[in-house]
Amino acid sequence: MQIDLADLNAFVIVARAKGFRDGARLAGASASGLSDAVRRLEAQLGVRLLHRTTRSVAPTEAGERLLARLGPALTEVEAALDEIDGFRDRPAGTLRLNVPLSAARLILPSIVPPFLEAYPEVRLEVTTDENFVDVLAAGCDAGIRYDERLEQDMIAVPIGPRIQRFATAAAPSYLDRRGRPEHPRQLLDHACLRGRFPSGAMPPWEYERDGEVVRVEPTGPLLVQIGAGIDLMIDAALSGCGIVHLFEGWLLPHLQRGALEPVLESWWRPFSGPFLYYSGRRLVPGPLRAFIEFIKAG
Repeated sequence: MQIDLADLNAFVIVARAKGFRDGARLAGASASGLSDAVRRLEAQLGVRLLHRTTRSVAPTEAGERLLARLGPALTEVEAALDEIDGFRDRPAGTLRLNVPLSAARLILPSIVPPFLEAYPEVRLEVTTDENFVDVLAAGCDAGIRYDERLEQDMIAVPIGPRIQRFATAAAPSYLDRRGRPEHPRQLLDHACLRGRFPSGAMPPWEYERDGEVVRVEPTGPLLVQIGAGIDLMIDAALSGCGIVHLFEGWLLPHLQRGALEPVLESWWRPFSGPFLYYSGRRLVPGPLRAFIEFIKAG
């Protein structure tokens, strides 16, 4: 059976975007062209691949199975083409990164503009995701995560600051009203603003001083999803609703202008910075190779 690779790629684009219009916008194509390609593919295979409604598009069971196999395969095809493209004088093509929101906010802003200036023929696509994902299955070339969430068969390259800290802070008005904790366990008597990962995991607040490590799981009036809900958490802290515990870099502007006051600063625990990770089982695309060399040089 002769199947057009472009039709297969159109199906993957639409299925991932969950819509013809969104897929067309991401791919720089027309929605009608993608629709025609998917219909042509379904006709050749004799199987419906997508459920279509006026509001959404979702893969059928057959479509889910095809997508699971096609995603990595098409990524390999793109990687092979990018490898050939590496013989050009300047890398060109698309680099797809999967990163947590903290990396998009705190790590990439100082890297992306000079990288794009240095490699104007590279197009960067960044997806924010708080879950640890299989970057190849997700259609990405690489991701950014911390070492405790890296798989063993991945190649990891340091990116961004090598040492970071979680900071604890609250509005001065809250601390004037409720008191200033002197030990992490006293947080259990305070209104604390918590975050939970999409997986359901809710990490404890960790502190360390003079060799003593303390982990607490305080409670409070607000629980948000880590990632999308972080801005709401910070706004609540600024309004005096309670104590917040986040990356120091996230809270630094508010600490510097006095809108937030450090809490238990001598207990703030340092940890190693993030890594760019990618599979060692595939060819490294030209744009990714250029990005790796760029962050290593920086």
